[in-house]
Amino acid sequence: GNIAMEPFRAFVTDKLPDSQVNRGFIMQSLMIGLGGTIASSLPWLMQNVFNVANTSADGSIPKNVQYSFFIGAFFFLSAVLYTVFTSKEYPPDVLPDGGIAEKEKRSFASGIAEITDAVRNMPSQMKRVAVVQFFTWPGLFLMWFYYTTAVAVNVFKGVNDQDPTYSHGADFAGLTLAFYNVVTFAFAFILPSIADRLGRRVTHALCLLCGAAGLISVGWVSNPNMLYVCMTGIGIAMSSILSMPYAMLSGSLPRNKIGIYMGIFNFFIVLPEIIASLGFKHVMRYVLHNDRMLAIQLGGGFLVLAAVICYFIVKDKPENELQTVKLEIEEARSI
Repeated sequence: GNIAMEPFRAFVTDKLPDSQVNRGFIMQSLMIGLGGTIASSLPWLMQNVFNVANTSADGSIPKNVQYSFFIGAFFFLSAVLYTVFTSKEYPPDVLPDGGIAEKEKRSFASGIAEITDAVRNMPSQMKRVAVVQFFTWPGLFLMWFYYTTAVAVNVFKGVNDQDPTYSHGADFAGLTLAFYNVVTFAFAFILPSIADRLGRRVTHALCLLCGAAGLISVGWVSNPNMLYVCMTGIGIAMSSILSMPYAMLSGSLPRNKIGIYMGIFNFFIVLPEIIASLGFKHVMRYVLHNDRMLAIQLGGGFLVLAAVICYFIVKDKPENELQTVKLEIEEARSI
């Protein structure tokens, strides 16, 4: 999913002037929120509308979840293929600002060398935003890993996945996750005006704090309906997470290397996921004693840390790097 999404980020900066980048990335956030709402609701819809079983006697994945994944995979592939065959992009030798891209024969070795060189010469603004990303995504991963089970066990008092109470709690958790995607979708409409008024850095930091409050407060929920309030904070944060980091990068990346830098930027989403997948089970066992609710609240702590880093380290307008990009463009035009 991450690999497929990153070229879409480059499309925005390729096709839009800087004055429209905020809205371009936020439009992506809006559509991701809409799709996420439908996806999170599918297990509930499968059971309550199409009467597909949400439990499994042999402990396998319930049919309502299986069918939801099949439907999601179909639409995911269809959307990617539609974009590939219908979207126009600038030829690689002509950039939208009139610059001329370098032409050279490519090989696997030269590709590795180019990536290595790009990492070595990463713009300072990208380094700052990458640190924010590195601490943002563990918070989200912990929510995705443990939220459904925590709600089913801690809030609904279910015993295991064969317990109807547990299944009901898991389905309800799916509805609240769908709700945060609704908030992501709705908040995307007002996020541009907030970013224009406060700046991208402050806007993103505040949104991350909303998400942190949402995750941390889950631990004190006794009435399941209060989870919708918690997920409101997550939806606000997610709307910004899907747009503001990329908007903060715009203008600081060389135009002829946006694609490669967007790919490198994706490292700072994937690496925390790999670290969490491989190592967090030990934290759960020996530190948190398998308390999933504490894991979710720890995720909120990661979002607080990301917000603090964003506010104090990231710059709204890295003027020195913008000047560097302008010089690169002028040099390309003179060739």
